[in-house]
Amino acid sequence: MSERWFEGPLLGFDTETTGVAVDRDRIVQAALVSGPQPGVETARTWLIDPGVPIPPGATRVHGITDAQVQAEGLAPAAALAEVAEALRGAVEAGVPVVAFRAGFDCTLLAFELERHGIEQPDWTRMAIVDPSVLDKRVDRYRRGKRTLGVTAAHYGVPHSEAHSAAGDAIATVGLARAIGAMYPEVGDLTPLDLHAAQVLWHAEDAASLEAYFRRKGREEAVERRWPLQR
Repeated sequence: MSERWFEGPLLGFDTETTGVAVDRDRIVQAALVSGPQPGVETARTWLIDPGVPIPPGATRVHGITDAQVQAEGLAPAAALAEVAEALRGAVEAGVPVVAFRAGFDCTLLAFELERHGIEQPDWTRMAIVDPSVLDKRVDRYRRGKRTLGVTAAHYGVPHSEAHSAAGDAIATVGLARAIGAMYPEVGDLTPLDLHAAQVLWHAEDAASLEAYFRRKGREEAVERRWPLQR
């Protein structure tokens, strides 16, 4: 049997940000985790001075302060250009990009690249693996939270340095490999077929959640687009 996607190279991607508004907030830390096979991944991290204040609520989550980015952070354009170049390289090499709740990280990055005039990776050719989408598909009736930390623990995946971009990206790659190995519905697909399936799975899950909100009298809309929500 030829190598399946979860047995070979993956590129994990994660960010820490000033907030959760993908069109307005900024990246303060980005990480890419790569390796030829399970267990040999290495992380590269960028600390970025976003040029805007980091709200106290965001600092409480990831621990990154204004003083830290002003003293040690890179200019956004330089750092984000390197991240985009690595993602373009993954597209050209056919390496899947792994991100937990990819809709947030990928969309915010796309807005950041646009803001700084940086060439976008070819999102239409990128094979993205989102363990959050996969988990909801293969174990849809499990109760409880589905944060990265809780989901990693459920699958027995180590998650050290939570809420650091590198720690979260490493756990995300491990989680993708674990789910791929455990569930042939996921693991036996090609990366591009899996990407296409996740577009549908995410939309179905969003519609189901929105219907639940309606039954509870809540008029909340749930974003159906994935991975880019723009």
